[in-house]
Amino acid sequence: MSAPTVVTGRMVLDATVVEGRIEVTGDRISDVAVSGPASATARTDLIVPGLVDVHAHGGGGWSVEDGVDAARQAAAFHRSRGTTSLVASLVSGSRAHLRATVGALAPLVHDGVLAGLHLEGPYLSTVRRGAHDENVLRAPDPDEVRDLLEAGAGTVRMMTLAPELPGALDLVDLLVERGVVAAIGHTDATAQQCLAAVDRGASVATHLFNGMPPLHHRAGGPIAALAADPRVRCEVLHDGHHVEDSVLRLAHHLLTPDRLLLVSDAASATGCADGPHLLGALPVVLSQGAVRTADGHSLAGSAQPLIEHLARAVRVGLDPGRAVAAATSIPARTLGLTGVGQLAVGARADLVRLDPDWRPVGVMAAGSWL
Repeated sequence: MSAPTVVTGRMVLDATVVEGRIEVTGDRISDVAVSGPASATARTDLIVPGLVDVHAHGGGGWSVEDGVDAARQAAAFHRSRGTTSLVASLVSGSRAHLRATVGALAPLVHDGVLAGLHLEGPYLSTVRRGAHDENVLRAPDPDEVRDLLEAGAGTVRMMTLAPELPGALDLVDLLVERGVVAAIGHTDATAQQCLAAVDRGASVATHLFNGMPPLHHRAGGPIAALAADPRVRCEVLHDGHHVEDSVLRLAHHLLTPDRLLLVSDAASATGCADGPHLLGALPVVLSQGAVRTADGHSLAGSAQPLIEHLARAVRVGLDPGRAVAAATSIPARTLGLTGVGQLAVGARADLVRLDPDWRPVGVMAAGSWL
């Protein structure tokens, strides 16, 4: 049996920056020892858990919907940038397309290539559809959902829906009963309609602020309802295009201590040159760091891996330890992903070494340095 690997230095442990050492045996963390507190802003490398991205559509020119090989390549792209647990998000599509895609990707979840599947639609508001094809949006269909969950064989972790649609609340009941996280997003609902879904068990807001009405002081809508409810954890995209810096700081303040999820919503265009790309089957264009639908109607995901969202969040003032938790342990707990997103004995040995500018300079996945 090979000797354990030992990693020492500043590390983020339970949302706190400390000095310590981590021992890795095989693919697991076998020991964690803390020697004392460390500066959160020191100009030295920082060791954090492998990032957990619960909302990504692709990367490196690869879409998770373009088949098993493409999904493997997308996962490898994100892994090389520090995301060692990737949930593949599927945009709205026909029943046949979604079933075929879920069935094809399920083995990758069982093999550990992906951490799960997220169905972002097709039961979304046409008014707040964003980059989803209006032609495939439809009313909630419990028989279709049962079929998709059967095809996924336990790999579908989350589904995003608009709670104002007819039958949506009954669908929340079904998802919760099957152990699937019901998320609220791409919605034109009132605050009351959102809270009705939360009362039935919905527990995540999909990219809070985006794909929903703006906050108004006389009509709080989804933003006020979901951000103020302690039962809900909220995704936020911070790529420099989806939310302004002060809005992220507001969310960080409101969603204490463990309700903020940093996600990438990465499109296949992530890491690519400017030009035309696809989001699912929808033509999109990457220009100056932003991905938009070809007609300019909407943003269409982001063009940055999760590490860049995290680094930007720290640069604009988020507490480093809490920011790391928002990209690791909190999303893992939210979707019931065990043994990842934390530096703890028995957890999978996923580590990222960041330089002082929060760029990954080393990634360990399941005990092996990439």
